[in-house]
Amino acid sequence: MSTVRVIAGLGNPGPRYDGTRHNIGFMAVDRLAEKYGVSWKTETRLSVHAATITIAGKPVLLIKPQTFMNLSGQAIGNICRFYKWPPQEVLVVVDEVQLPVGASKLSLKGSDGGHNGLKDIISRFGANFPRYRLGVEPLEKCLQPMTDVVLGKFTEAERNILAISWEKVLSEIERVVQLGPELAINTINQRIPKNEPAKETKLQTDRDSRHPGL
Repeated sequence: MSTVRVIAGLGNPGPRYDGTRHNIGFMAVDRLAEKYGVSWKTETRLSVHAATITIAGKPVLLIKPQTFMNLSGQAIGNICRFYKWPPQEVLVVVDEVQLPVGASKLSLKGSDGGHNGLKDIISRFGANFPRYRLGVEPLEKCLQPMTDVVLGKFTEAERNILAISWEKVLSEIERVVQLGPELAINTINQRIPKNEPAKETKLQTDRDSRHPGL
């Protein structure tokens, strides 16, 4: 049974990317830090912003890689080498364009699905690490290139859905830490139809990942 020592929210650093779909991983760990009343510290030599929280008596390191999305594995590698922790003990929180906004999916391993952040991590450490995917699929169909979509910001309607879903998201992340990914996956993943409006009691799906990252 694996242990989660690190929760890595993926995103791009800098004000330009604040609030974009690609940065929902940053948003998730920001809300965890806020919930537990901790502040972020800049760890320049490790290329991360970091904060430590305690979930169910277990210390957990929150990180936001500052290497940009397509070099996420570099920052995660810095942390693993510094603390001598295996990458399998890192829970990666990442955007998923094939899931509706408000939906989530926990995976124990798998391909990058075209996501460049996951691609970089897998190229460095292999595919056997847990990842918690958060839906960012636009409510309205659009003809923009996918890169423009994930670098775009959420609409007001989507932000309203996210506001409802954050409590559920944080609870699920905490469950992964408490139970371990192998047990938590059975209580997190549920199916909902594509583009069904998210609800507090039914916000998950288990569709495969397929989108390009930055």
